[in-house]
Amino acid sequence: MEKIRVGIIFGGESAEHEISLMSASSIIKVIDKEKFDILKIGITKEGKWHLYFGEVENIENGEWVEKSVPAFISPDPERKFLITLDNGVETRYPVDVFFPVLHGPRGEDGTIQSIFELMNVPYVSCGVTSSALCMDKVFTKKILKHEGLPVADFKVYYKKDLPLTLNTIVREVEEALGFPCFVKPANLGSSIGITKAYNSDQLKDALFLAGEYDTKIIVEKFIPAREIEVSVLGNEDPVASLPGEIIPSNEFYDYTAKYFDGGKSKLLIPAPLAKEETEKVMSLAVKAFKALDCSGMARVDFLYSKLDGIFYINELNTIPGFTKISMYPKLWEISGIPYKELIERLIELAFEKHRQKQALKLY
Repeated sequence: MEKIRVGIIFGGESAEHEISLMSASSIIKVIDKEKFDILKIGITKEGKWHLYFGEVENIENGEWVEKSVPAFISPDPERKFLITLDNGVETRYPVDVFFPVLHGPRGEDGTIQSIFELMNVPYVSCGVTSSALCMDKVFTKKILKHEGLPVADFKVYYKKDLPLTLNTIVREVEEALGFPCFVKPANLGSSIGITKAYNSDQLKDALFLAGEYDTKIIVEKFIPAREIEVSVLGNEDPVASLPGEIIPSNEFYDYTAKYFDGGKSKLLIPAPLAKEETEKVMSLAVKAFKALDCSGMARVDFLYSKLDGIFYINELNTIPGFTKISMYPKLWEISGIPYKELIERLIELAFEKHRQKQALKLY
């Protein structure tokens, strides 16, 4: 049987570059080499594409660039291949399916998905629209709220307005949301640029910090809550994993607690919830997945309020972390789908979605 050639794309220009390297390394190590032929495609922090030929161990430590050649893909649907240029010699590598393992902007936000759509090639990920919507925390919450799904109260501000209206913004947040509150860049993940602000001075600093990562800033009401996550898998008939719970080593599950705390944060898998609570949060995860027109995969993050017992949907991650410690694959493993099988299912879903699109009339 001829192997399926998978272009696994890692790195990228976002602040989550290093996390992408970790996720991609895990996938490449585990994927079934008897079924899949792997093209290791790296994108530098400057946005330059390369095809990497070396050992997978050098991806995570960042040394992969030294053993790679410049590469690019074309949006032309007649050119379903990766093209390399090495000392003026052009080589073409056909690609059957792309597997972007890019977290954050220009990878998880519909940008690269648009190129795959123009190429008319299968890819593992949500589509362009759902990727863009889920990357933007503001649009995510607006749509979920419109669909009658529970989200915490929030306010939206813009970087350009901070210098002139900072005091007005602080008063508005204090009156509408109170302290403490969470301040976040609207388009980023891995808890980068997020602050829990306890007073007006901290809020001001937090707004400017978030503004370093995005022009749009979201301020959310603090909810004393347990942090619950659910993995979702599928296209038109998605299914939810058992939920997991995070007990962060820091005050909240920030970037350091997620990836560099040496295992001090605790992952409770499955989450210690009553049967009806488990069923409720799994059902909400699927509803959120459908409401935002997701496909393939997403991790749905919840705040289980200690005040009113409501599962508030915090966000959806359309390319969730795939490291050895990441919640998405861990939740599927406890739900009956091992890591290697999960990768294969995601690739199958990419082909399934592509076949459905090919059956549609374009004009």
